[in-house]
Amino acid sequence: MTTPATPTPQAPFTPPAQPTSIPILKRILVYGGFLAVGIAVVGATVGGLIDGWIGVISALVGTAMAVVFMGITTGSILLANRYAGREAAIGAFFGIVMGGWLVKFVVFLVLMVLLRDQPWISPVVLFLSIIAGVIGSLVVDAVVVMKSRMSYVSDVTLPPAPADE
Repeated sequence: MTTPATPTPQAPFTPPAQPTSIPILKRILVYGGFLAVGIAVVGATVGGLIDGWIGVISALVGTAMAVVFMGITTGSILLANRYAGREAAIGAFFGIVMGGWLVKFVVFLVLMVLLRDQPWISPVVLFLSIIAGVIGSLVVDAVVVMKSRMSYVSDVTLPPAPADE
């Protein structure tokens, strides 16, 4: 007499493991926020001394632009990491990140055209604030990644070792 096979319980769906880069990217956003406050304070002070209230506004606009662009980059990578571990991960990841860069480029060009001849903008202060934000965000990225103590191949699963026969 045979007994009917008992169905094996199916494993519940487990989402793919979160990439180890997520805490690093979140730390970059936090440090980038501190950087933005510093650039805004220094830029507004120097801009105010150079060009009065127009310099202050220009420094704040430039700082806001730098923060938004930094946030788009980091945010797009965080969003793209949601697809990590899935079959379409590579295409989705690079599509989202490249789309974020394209959005940054278009928004930057549109803002530069719109702000070009505004009487309430000091072009030099605006330019220097944007440059300070770009260089500062690169420094933040480098410092956070260098101090992250993450291995070069953190999210890799190695195949089993060959067995000796």
